[in-house]
Amino acid sequence: METGELNSEIIPRELRNLRACKLCSLVKPIDHFLYYGCDNCEHLLKMRKNKALVDDFTSNTYDGIISLMSPKDSWVGKWKRLEGFVPGCYAISVTGELPSTKVEELRDAGIRYRSRDSSVKN
Repeated sequence: METGELNSEIIPRELRNLRACKLCSLVKPIDHFLYYGCDNCEHLLKMRKNKALVDDFTSNTYDGIISLMSPKDSWVGKWKRLEGFVPGCYAISVTGELPSTKVEELRDAGIRYRSRDSSVKN
């Protein structure tokens, strides 16, 4: 799927069993993270088909949901640093952070991790 293309499979149809990616804040059902990984971050997190990684890299505790059809054109998308991500539903704030080993791995790859947890200062 290309960036900017809406995948109706990732739009939550109910509020149960939803989780938010701790890296990009995409919200979708836990089984979608398990079967497909994160539509934005799979190349970095590689959590597809790994329940332990899905548990580590996503959170079932988050505040609010933003629905973005065009993240790069939305002021809300820019404010929440979501431009360039796939259209979908995103948490305003995600409770928890990535494990320190993954943060170090991202840093070594030249990627700056910014926590999506609003209770933590970036």
